Amino acid sequence: MNTSIILSNAETAEWLKSRDNFLILTHRRPDGDTIGCASALAQGLREYGKTAYVLHNPETTPRYERFVEEFLAPDGYAPEHVILVDAASKELFPVNGGKHLEAISLSIDHHPSNTLYAEHTCLDGSYASCGEIIYEILLSLCGTISRKTAERLYVALTTDTGCFVYANTTANTLRVASILVEAGAPHRYLNRLLFRTKTRGRIMVEGMILSGLEFHHDGAVAISTITRSMMEEAGATEDDLDDISSIPGSIVGVLIGITIREMSGIRDCKVSLRTGTAVNSNDICARFGGGGHPMAAGFSREASVAEIKEMLLKVIGEYLPPNDA
Repeated sequence: MNTSIILSNAETAEWLKSRDNFLILTHRRPDGDTIGCASALAQGLREYGKTAYVLHNPETTPRYERFVEEFLAPDGYAPEHVILVDAASKELFPVNGGKHLEAISLSIDHHPSNTLYAEHTCLDGSYASCGEIIYEILLSLCGTISRKTAERLYVALTTDTGCFVYANTTANTLRVASILVEAGAPHRYLNRLLFRTKTRGRIMVEGMILSGLEFHHDGAVAISTITRSMMEEAGATEDDLDDISSIPGSIVGVLIGITIREMSGIRDCKVSLRTGTAVNSNDICARFGGGGHPMAAGFSREASVAEIKEMLLKVIGEYLPPNDA
């Protein structure tokens, strides 16, 4: 039975004040929210006079390495407290984080599906990004947000909101983003880097996805597939796939956008769902041992692409609104 102690944002700041020697972990296949949160938290803690490092995550792509590399823990560093940011469960631990699996002092997260695996948990599912929580914690801790912290928090906010176009974006998200820009976050540079430039490999993969889209339930469900052979043909890397799961859900009339991606083998797949307010992605993914947010969730499965399609199509109709089923 989980007995995690729940902390508010302000209480988390006090918790951090009374401790030192931190190691911050990012989740498996890290995105901009977890990288932005980890590096911003490390920066803020250092500004307050604490020792804080981020555990190197070997799955970090070049797009995000630049934001975290100066905070990486040296070999042999022995932390007193381990913090995991933006991760709902132990299944999302980084591939090299196993020795810390049973020693998470604090989880800071915005996923409603958080399993309360840590000794202490700071959780608020109403935030569009975990970066908004880290912002409030650091504001309580330091009294201000520095330019370096603002840059990394801006990465966190924009990544989880698609540069403020996703339905999870709130007035608070925009308010915090404005404060971060005022604090010196280079928003023009970051917006272009993260959202306005694409590699040749990315463009080629997108073309393959679009040509291979499948539609079900009278167009209410769209399924895209990314195989290893597609990646090889396009010359694409992991860095080229950021936010690629949003493609099927962006089509007019689609209520459930599904992306199935082959990972290390043909029976190792990652599934991502994107929905609007009419369908709960988290409910569907929870059925397969995954989770996330109401409009963005996922799961992993040792099965082929064809098997996963079959599994999903057997149940997906149960979650569509009656008029669209």
